[in-house]
Amino acid sequence: YGAGAAGNELYQSLKYDNEVNIVGFFDDSRALSGAEINSIKIFGKKKHLKKLSEKYTNLEVYLAIPSLNQHDRRLIISGLEKYKVAVRTIPALHEIVANQKKMVEMQDLSIDDLLPRDSVKNSATSFFGMNIMVTGAGGSIGSEIVRQALLGNPNKIVLFEISEINLYSIQEEIESISKIKETSTQIICVLGDVKDKDRLNEIISNHSIDYIYHAAAYKHVPIVEYYENISEGLKNNIFGTKALCEVASSCGVKKVVVISTDKAVRPTNIMGATKRMAELCMQSLYDNSQKNTKLSMVRFGNVLDSSGSVIPKFKKQIRDGGPISLTHPDVTRYFMSIPEAAQLVIQAGAMSKGCDVFVLDMGEPIKILDLIKRIVKLSGLSISDEKNLDGDIKIEITGLRPGEKLFEELLLGENTQDTLHNQIKKAEDPFIPWDQLKIYLMELENFVNNNNLKDIINILQKLVSGFK
Repeated sequence: YGAGAAGNELYQSLKYDNEVNIVGFFDDSRALSGAEINSIKIFGKKKHLKKLSEKYTNLEVYLAIPSLNQHDRRLIISGLEKYKVAVRTIPALHEIVANQKKMVEMQDLSIDDLLPRDSVKNSATSFFGMNIMVTGAGGSIGSEIVRQALLGNPNKIVLFEISEINLYSIQEEIESISKIKETSTQIICVLGDVKDKDRLNEIISNHSIDYIYHAAAYKHVPIVEYYENISEGLKNNIFGTKALCEVASSCGVKKVVVISTDKAVRPTNIMGATKRMAELCMQSLYDNSQKNTKLSMVRFGNVLDSSGSVIPKFKKQIRDGGPISLTHPDVTRYFMSIPEAAQLVIQAGAMSKGCDVFVLDMGEPIKILDLIKRIVKLSGLSISDEKNLDGDIKIEITGLRPGEKLFEELLLGENTQDTLHNQIKKAEDPFIPWDQLKIYLMELENFVNNNNLKDIINILQKLVSGFK
């Protein structure tokens, strides 16, 4: 799809591939319709696509227009959904220019191609001369924050990570990017646990950290919900966040930005309750401090293609021939890509002036069933159901998992404020004064250390608004 220079270059790279039979070019330009490239016909009408899809049962369409803007790409992809074709693409122009991808490197459609909205525009935040620390630096969000922070030319980035293999992976990648971009940023790789205040104090002090992005958390609802893991979830998500904020404040860090979640709002699961408790700790600590260290939290929904995200799971289930497992036919979620989420986290942090709860505009919630149908169609397959018994992929309804909601929320109250960025709002949430909260936290810590689940849940229900 696209008979320009990129399409021709793609043809040259594929023409000797014995597993690919090139049956034609397609291009919207009337001037090219009916012409040929190396004896390969250029088609120019949608009816030609329909005829080709009927003639070839495993037709693939390769989008070869790297300069297309996202809106026009989506229009083309939506148009291709009518036909039983698998759609793949070459990288976008900005990826090619940045030497991140090769012109003829084929790839699946990106999440941005699947989401029915425009993605967040990149806006590089300057970190010139600053020392940045990212906790959970090897995770989905943490690693993307590291990549984007590197573009702001900081003096130093400390990658703080409890997993050795995750730390190794992000170290290899970032050092490689640094060589290509010829950056002078120093990359420091640190194994550590956010619950260890002595280790945090050592690293933050030694490296004179200015900003901290806290992405280290247990986030998988069913795993944290399991009774054997509840205490560990609280230790990491609540007391780890508390420890980090206390050490950051004592060491004179300018800003701490904590990744939160929509599941913290009127939570129906332990993970969400721990994240709201972490927010309460931050709000109370800041209120009780000299307010030199700005603390902010950024709430957003599901991040596509992150660890544990539904999209990689669905794609694997399609490759395996199905079935695709879905918890409930009516379940909806807010979605955002990893780069978008990281970009907005950085921009929200830049706006922080005190202890702020930022809420990202995730667009309209998406019905997961509709998303599955799109992915199946754009894989060149069809859904097998009572209306289409000969379809390729079945959808299996498994039932909501413990603690799972049908619909997610992003705000606690109605009192929200606009910010300088139209996709970032500020929420005004009530919190508990520190002299009261610290007593509950001492009790909670005691219950956690003794794995007293009944009392743990009682305290969470007492402190976390709407927790069931």
